[in-house]
Amino acid sequence: MGELSQFVKERRKLLGLTQEDLSFKAGVGLRFIRELEQGKESLMMDKINQVLYLFGHQLGPVQKHHNEES
Repeated sequence: MGELSQFVKERRKLLGLTQEDLSFKAGVGLRFIRELEQGKESLMMDKINQVLYLFGHQLGPVQKHHNEES
C-alpha cells in the first residue's frame, strides 16, 4: 500500500491540490483521502479507483517480488 499512498500524495501535490480539493474532485470523503495517503490497507477498491481516475490510472494486478512476504 505504500507505493499507492505515495503515488496519490505526489500526484496530488504535483497538481497543487489539497486533500480537501482531491476528495471533492474524486467524490470521496476527506477522511478517505487521508487514510489512503497514510497507507491504510483496508480501503474500498472502487473508491481508490475514483481517485486514481483523476490521474489517468486505475488499480490492477502487479506481480509480487519474490522477496516480499505473502
